[in-house]
Amino acid sequence: MSPMRAAADMTRLYFQNPLNPLSHTTYGRSVAAACELLERTTRRYGKPEFGLKETSVGGMRVPVREQVVWQRPFCNLLHFERLIGDGASRARRRDDPKLLIVAPMSGHYATLLRGTVETFLPRADIYITDWIDARMVPISEGGFDLDDYIDYIISMLHFLGPDTHVMAVCQPSVPVLAAVALMEARNDPYSPATMTLMGGPIDTRINPTAVNDLAQSRGIDWFERNVIMQVPFPHAGFMRDVYPGFLQLSGFMSMNMDRHMIAHRDFFQHLVEGDGDSAEKHREFYDEYLAVMDLAAEFYLQTVKTVFIEHALPEGKMMHRSGPIDCHAIRNTALMTVEGEKDDITGRGQTKAAHALCTGLSAERKVHYEQPSVGHYGVFNGSRFRSEIAPRIMDFILSNRYRGTEVRSFPGNGAAKPNGRVNGAMDSVEQASLQPSDPLSAILLARPQGVADDLKKISGVGPKLETVLNEAGIFHFWQIAQLNDAQISALDDRLDFRGRIARDKWIDQARNLSEQVDS
Repeated sequence: MSPMRAAADMTRLYFQNPLNPLSHTTYGRSVAAACELLERTTRRYGKPEFGLKETSVGGMRVPVREQVVWQRPFCNLLHFERLIGDGASRARRRDDPKLLIVAPMSGHYATLLRGTVETFLPRADIYITDWIDARMVPISEGGFDLDDYIDYIISMLHFLGPDTHVMAVCQPSVPVLAAVALMEARNDPYSPATMTLMGGPIDTRINPTAVNDLAQSRGIDWFERNVIMQVPFPHAGFMRDVYPGFLQLSGFMSMNMDRHMIAHRDFFQHLVEGDGDSAEKHREFYDEYLAVMDLAAEFYLQTVKTVFIEHALPEGKMMHRSGPIDCHAIRNTALMTVEGEKDDITGRGQTKAAHALCTGLSAERKVHYEQPSVGHYGVFNGSRFRSEIAPRIMDFILSNRYRGTEVRSFPGNGAAKPNGRVNGAMDSVEQASLQPSDPLSAILLARPQGVADDLKKISGVGPKLETVLNEAGIFHFWQIAQLNDAQISALDDRLDFRGRIARDKWIDQARNLSEQVDS
């Protein structure tokens, strides 16, 4: 197709040349539009860039530096470092939760989650798995299967250390859940504080989709015979068995072919009409959507067999290497699942099934949310994700920041103190550890004095914020009413309120409510 594509591109440029009289006619614009459509639908798209150069933190625009901090043959771990102010303010920002986003290894590059990363950057320290195209990995590096995938996740969590939060988008939900179960079974101190599974195929027997039906009807032998190919010369992975990305892409597109046909017809019409903004939105989406990578054959086949044919995880039969995976062992890592009401790739209830497997977790450590009126991609991208899903995930993370076996540092005293509470609440030992030099030492309590006040009566404080305040040692209106400037600043930094105390006038509200209680 290369010669045809080159000819189409030359013709497009000819009919878009402002010196060509035909370029100003409907005929000329139609020819140019048809040529661009042909060139774009036959192009081989390279790996896109994240291109996240800055973000907003505390109302200020700050630069972002993308760097590789961990490497293996099939994956790089990217860190989006926010370069905030001087050393002191940068140290304060490091108190933001560390969030490891495990991108799907299912044909598309990790840049498909650009919007996900961009949404969480202002409030979290973001790391993301950047999976390597298997056709670019020399065969001398060995294979890569589902067991290796799980090992990679565990290794990354060890690298990031304690108080890390992990989020799995779609396909990695199963290996992430398996990795956390293995770590918890070993009492690993680096098991994550929270685990968020989004649109993942935990139990594909529930509301099976076309993807699930295909795996069941064909069987693993059919996949091995029909979709596995060898990487051709001159790619670095020459002779490696892979599942080509273009086959994965064609499978996804065939599920909604009418939608893609309409999108390309509209693109043609927008080009003819000169609607540049709509045409550019189409280009941006399909530049990302049509960029695909090859998967190692052993990983793909093992995933199909384990997840979609044998249902090994929900059946309690999944193995890692030679040992079993027991989700009942998960006792400390809080669990959140997110689904889309109209998801046609991962059926409703398939991700929520993780709750039934994690019987060792108490009910208050499990959260499920279903977003109305969104499909599969709306679970992790788009306007509803930004406005309705992402805030709930951040609330969940901030409410479950510290694990029971973890070491916690308190700002101001420079000492690390053991935290014996699951959600990070202070006990009497922790409260006593606060030194007089800490401005909050005079105001925080280990437990309420009598009956705790209903802090939700303060405008701007909801159930989650009330829980966060209680865990920090604030139970009464009078405590908030008596906060001085230094205490407000310290509390703002510690609990990540971003100026909310002053902005929502908590002090005045708490003073009035305190007077009502006294009267």
